[in-house]
Parts: sequence; C-alpha cells; structure tokens
Amino acid sequence: MADGTCEPWYTSPNRPPGHHDEDDPVCNLYSQTRAVDAMRQLFGGQPFTNLAGNLEPGSVYPDQLAPIIRHGTGGLELARARWGMPTPPMFLKTDRDPGITNIRNTGSPHWRRWLGPAHRCLVPVTSFAEPLGKGRGNQWFAPADGAPMFFAGIEVRGWQSVRKVKDGATTDDLFAFLTAAPNAEVGAVHPKAMPVILLDPADWDTWLTMPFEIAGALQRPLADGSLTLVDGPV
Repeated sequence: MADGTCEPWYTSPNRPPGHHDEDDPVCNLYSQTRAVDAMRQLFGGQPFTNLAGNLEPGSVYPDQLAPIIRHGTGGLELARARWGMPTPPMFLKTDRDPGITNIRNTGSPHWRRWLGPAHRCLVPVTSFAEPLGKGRGNQWFAPADGAPMFFAGIEVRGWQSVRKVKDGATTDDLFAFLTAAPNAEVGAVHPKAMPVILLDPADWDTWLTMPFEIAGALQRPLADGSLTLVDGPV
C-alpha cells in the first residue's frame, strides 16, 4: 500500500509547486542478495551488530520481514523488520492495518514523529521492480556501476497492530522507505515516483545522523543514468 495522504488540500513540501500527492503503487517488490559481511565492510570500522542472523538472498514483498540497518545501543545494527509502516488512521476502514510500504508526504503530521535520526534506517537493496502495466510483468532496475544501494527508510519498533485477521494483534518492528519524483530511467516505466535511493556513503551517514532539515534534501530523484535495466532480480 502506498502513502495515501492524497487529500486535495495537502501539498507535500518535497513536491514541485502545483502538484499533489497521489496513492500510487511504487516499488512494492525488491531484491536483497548482499551478504552480511559485505554490508558490514561498507561501514568501515563502525560498530556493526548483526541481529538478523544469516540472510537468505531473494525477493522482498510487502509485509515480509527484511533486513534494515538502524541505530543500536552501541552503533549500527542489522535487524529484521516487517515491510509496512502504520497506516494513517483516516485511511483504515477496519481494525486490520496492511501497512504503508512507501512514503512521499513527509510533511504529513502522521509521519513527522518518525523522521528524526532515531527512527531512520537504511534498507539494503540490490535491485528493485516497477510494474509495466496490467499483465506485462515488472521492469527491474539496478545500479549502473554495481555500487551498493540503499533505500532511505524510516522504522518503528514494537508497534502493535492487526496485520492479518487470522493472526490477531501482533507486535512488530516495522519499516518503509521514502519516494520522490522519478529519474529518467524509472520515469520511462513509472512516471510519477521512484524510491529514494542512496548510493553515496556520505549520504548514508547524512540520512542516519543529520536533522531532517538537512537529511530531507535527500528526498529527491536519483541522477539520470545512475540505474540500468536488468531482466530480473540481481
């Protein structure tokens, strides 16, 4: 489920003037095949605790557990969280909350509480998909130069909700990632949005540590030419 804050009176501060936020499905499928040791090496000598255990490479779908890199008690930690942040109450029709997978409206009061560094995370990703249209499958994207890639995410720990009626109320660590206007490669497939992707290690640090007045500038399209089209998940 995409961010549903699409009321006509609301305009996100991170969208161009005159545009309004819409309920668009954006990147509800990605892959993560990087090993734990490879991720640890990306952060040099920083303390890095693995709470996720061995990671099985594969595709990630909404509401599944997936690895995220977040702040721990002694530095960074790799943990598993469920993909889908709490839905704004105005969009819930029943007690069941399927979760919001991606977030555009960072000016919304619902999201502001989780925009500080303590709730920010990096979502490891090696490729992601955008739908080509009904019955046409997906187009997959990966970094053009093979560089490590993360989505700019936010997370909340110990959230209680009903994700599936048969399971009743559960307590979960949850995450989602931000979206922005698309760059050239993604825009040719999905003209309205793309995930906020961080390729530069300096941007990883900015996202994890800086006030949102600074880190929020990363909610922008990736530079044109940074992605390549691939035949499937990598």
